[in-house]
Amino acid sequence: MLRNLFLIFLASYSCCSFASPDVFKIYFDADRTGHLESAMSIEQGVKVAFAQRDNKLSGIPVKFVTLDHRGNVRRSKKNMDKFLQDPNAIAFVGGLHSSPLIKYRDFINESKLLTLVPWAAGGPITRYPSKDNFVFRLSVDDHKVGKHLVDFALQQQCVKPHMLLENTAWGKSNYQSISSALKDDSLKETEVTWFSWGINTVQARLLLEGIKNEKADCIFMVAGAREGALLVKAVADLNLNISIYSHWGISGGDFAQTVPFEIRNKANLHFIQSCFNFYSSAENAFNMQVFDDAKRMFPVQFKSHNIKAPAGFVHGYDLASVFINAAQHVKFSDDIVDNRIAMKTALESSYAPVNGLIKKYNVPFSEFTRDKPDAHEALDNGDLCMAIYDDMNAVKLIEK
Repeated sequence: MLRNLFLIFLASYSCCSFASPDVFKIYFDADRTGHLESAMSIEQGVKVAFAQRDNKLSGIPVKFVTLDHRGNVRRSKKNMDKFLQDPNAIAFVGGLHSSPLIKYRDFINESKLLTLVPWAAGGPITRYPSKDNFVFRLSVDDHKVGKHLVDFALQQQCVKPHMLLENTAWGKSNYQSISSALKDDSLKETEVTWFSWGINTVQARLLLEGIKNEKADCIFMVAGAREGALLVKAVADLNLNISIYSHWGISGGDFAQTVPFEIRNKANLHFIQSCFNFYSSAENAFNMQVFDDAKRMFPVQFKSHNIKAPAGFVHGYDLASVFINAAQHVKFSDDIVDNRIAMKTALESSYAPVNGLIKKYNVPFSEFTRDKPDAHEALDNGDLCMAIYDDMNAVKLIEK
């Protein structure tokens, strides 16, 4: 009798321990207070990709959890802790800010917190020096941005550049990449000016007065939408003949609605993007279908092809598509940590190509080693373009 009860218990335990979960949860951790446009764009891209697959991951229903870290790294850490306490949380999707992902990179990887990065560009984010690397990015990478900005500025006849960088982990990441690119072009004596979040109009003008005194003819700017708007306006207010070549942080908020076209034009403003958006890229059957699906789900935001923070949607959609494809090759259990590890391994493996908006992804990721620093980067130099805000306040890509 006891033996039979033991066998029944053993069979029951064996059954349950290998059962698939009833639901998976995708967490969004972004700044929905200061940069709502980028947060919403990322979320919509991910949700459209899942909706096209019946909101399932390898047959398991998916639910979404939306959190707001408000640009605060400690609050982002609390959101990470919340994720880790959820027995159904499979993936953590980051937002615009690099700082929380850089500050807590060790914690993320030591906790096996599977993290998807569709925007934050800080170079160190994906370069945790171990094969136990749980961060995957499909976005712009600062290790590549610096050279792209410098090459473009030199083609535009920039002779005496100046770096204008926010004093954050993201700004410091770009200081390294831009400085390295400038040294390659023998521009070793480039000055740098640092600024903090929350500057006002007067402070922005003082910063630009200092750059004017250095007789710079172009600026490499790394700023978010709010501070970037004040700095570009200061160029016009002071009537400076200085061109601005910016990282893409300005495109994550309401920059175009805040800074009029005439002022942007006066500053000869250009900024980095990946090489696709619905507004200025060629249409084909695939991307038209994606847009139509997005319009059905989000009719207000997709009234036209000129959507806000377009890179967030594009990267969110492509990264979610790669993630969903990888999940088809995973046999899930009721252990969420094992499931995250299995998804990491699947993402690093080579499967059938995935159609994306930017390109077709053949082998987007591989196992990280020190000799392969781009192993967790889905985009490369060929996927980077420069852009402007045109007179319709739309992100218009510049053909290479």
